[in-house]
Amino acid sequence: MVDGMAFDLMGAHEIGERLHGISRQRVYQLTSGDDFPAPVAALAQGKLWLASEVEAWIAARPRPPRPR
Repeated sequence: MVDGMAFDLMGAHEIGERLHGISRQRVYQLTSGDDFPAPVAALAQGKLWLASEVEAWIAARPRPPRPR
């Protein structure tokens, strides 16, 4: 909590789950891109991102067509 505000955070595992179970390697590829939000913390266990920024990034991405 910072100045009375709580922040929801996401790590690589949560991002992978949110993106329909993509691999950890693919998560790292995506999070390394210039258009992905910057992490707010880098811990020994990995980086953390604000969930609201990750959700906004996901919403702004075009969805690939579904295979038929």
